[in-house]
Amino acid sequence: MDDHKSEDQHLVAAAQHILKALAASKAVSDDLRKTLLDFDIHLSAMSIVERSIKQLERKIKFAEGKIMTWKAKNSMIWDCGSKESSEYLEAVSEIQAAVHNLQSLNEHDKELLGRANGILQVAMAKLEEELVHILVKHKQYLEPESFANEAGSVDLVNPALIPDLKSIANVMFGSKYHQEFCQTFISSRRDALDEFFVVLEIERFSNENVMKMEGNCLNREIKKWIRAVKIVFQVYLVAEKRLCKQILGDFNDSVYQFCFAEITLSFVLKLLNFGEAVAMGNRSPEKLFCFLDIYEVLENLAVYVDILFFEEFGSFVRDEFHKLLNKFGEASKFTFLAFKNAIANDPSKARFPGGGVHHLTKYVMNFIKTLAEYGEALNLLLADETPADPEGNDDDDSHPLAGEFWSVAATLESNLISKSKLYKDVALQHVFMMNNIHYMVQKAKSSELSLVFGDRWLRRHVAKFRDNARSYERVTWGPILSILKQENAELNCTSSKENLKKKCKDFNASFSETYRSQTGWYIPDTELREDVQISISQKVVHAYRQFTGRYSSTIDEKWKKHTVDDIENYVLDLFVGSPKSLHYFSSSAQILKRDKSV
Repeated sequence: MDDHKSEDQHLVAAAQHILKALAASKAVSDDLRKTLLDFDIHLSAMSIVERSIKQLERKIKFAEGKIMTWKAKNSMIWDCGSKESSEYLEAVSEIQAAVHNLQSLNEHDKELLGRANGILQVAMAKLEEELVHILVKHKQYLEPESFANEAGSVDLVNPALIPDLKSIANVMFGSKYHQEFCQTFISSRRDALDEFFVVLEIERFSNENVMKMEGNCLNREIKKWIRAVKIVFQVYLVAEKRLCKQILGDFNDSVYQFCFAEITLSFVLKLLNFGEAVAMGNRSPEKLFCFLDIYEVLENLAVYVDILFFEEFGSFVRDEFHKLLNKFGEASKFTFLAFKNAIANDPSKARFPGGGVHHLTKYVMNFIKTLAEYGEALNLLLADETPADPEGNDDDDSHPLAGEFWSVAATLESNLISKSKLYKDVALQHVFMMNNIHYMVQKAKSSELSLVFGDRWLRRHVAKFRDNARSYERVTWGPILSILKQENAELNCTSSKENLKKKCKDFNASFSETYRSQTGWYIPDTELREDVQISISQKVVHAYRQFTGRYSSTIDEKWKKHTVDDIENYVLDLFVGSPKSLHYFSSSAQILKRDKSV
């Protein structure tokens, strides 16, 4: 082929010589001379094109040697050093320039252009391999613990290789192979994200499997998931987007934004899918805390998601994230309101043993104690739901959640009042209410609930359980004390001794019956139990001492079943939840028995 081209060039040169000689002849007309000169110019242009093609052909041949040599090798160019990679990129640039120049010539060599494009295609395929190799070989293998104190400053690929990746991008984009580069880059980074999914120890559960999980198993998976979404949105995806921008940011902004969106779409949707399944599950009160945990995390992460996916390419991910956030907000609100209804409708109708603290009271107070830790999230969710306090505790300084918690407490109290009516003994009704309201107050005082309920609510409920204590004393001990407080004149009449005997008998019987029943009653709080016992002693022991002292000369010792000290000791047996009965014998026998027991 080169011999033929050489002959053509000689013929063109000879023709140009003849044309110039004819044009110089005086015998040639002006019109013919002009035609001959135009033809000469055309032949000169053909000669220049031929020389340009010849030069391009030499460059293509040299670059082809470099490119085809690496095609035949099994080794990777960038593994062999910067010299080899630079020479390879220079060879590709030569092919790029040759293709451009051949396309710009009016009459170009189609065969040579096809050859150059074929070589360029081989080079692009090799660069795709090199791109994948670099991304895989030099990605940073990071453990979740390394993200603990990071804020997006980690490197997902060795920073030293970023210039090489950019150079590959520049060459491929310059050769109009930008789609191939992006597809390869996206595919490689997707694989890296899938590997990170495993590193995060996140299993892929179907929605059905999530909804069937038992409580402990589900809570364990939710904790892992919460940890994962924090790392992914606060750190990993921030670093992923930075990597996309570092490599592709010199091109149109939409390029790196598109690649980032394509890399992360399926990964993020898989991650959010677990949350979707949790939100679809049952909404028993026990689930409220996990709903709020997830809601708080998603609410805090929303700003990261909005920044990461603010472009049009990321709008789908952004929308799906906010849909999930709203689902957990609705689930939390629904479950909280269901919790309030469950308190009001608690079905238990059995009398609680000894008038102690009902399990519903413990459950509710411990529940809202934990709930107080989610104050900010609850306040945001329940802003439009907060009811007025039925007891008038509202004031300008109330906690934002005070109305909701007052309402829960009022619902609980109403239910407890109904449960107190299950006791036939009115005194035990008061003990039951005293115990339960006291428990509510103590729980509120000893936690963040005190800030929510406020001083006014606490003061009112301290007064309530004290009122119940006084009512108990009035119902139980009022009649007994009345036996000892009858008018003295009645005891000075003719039948005074019989009346006195009857009083002793009535007191002994009433006190014995009270002792028998109320030793089985229960005040679980030690301090409250002692306060009640002291209050009883101050009234009953004092009255008994006065009574026996005033009539000491009249009362037969056989009528007195108990000494003052006995009464005082018996009072200490009340409310311990262990029923006892009084056995009457002389004081000296009692003392002897107690000494032996010691």
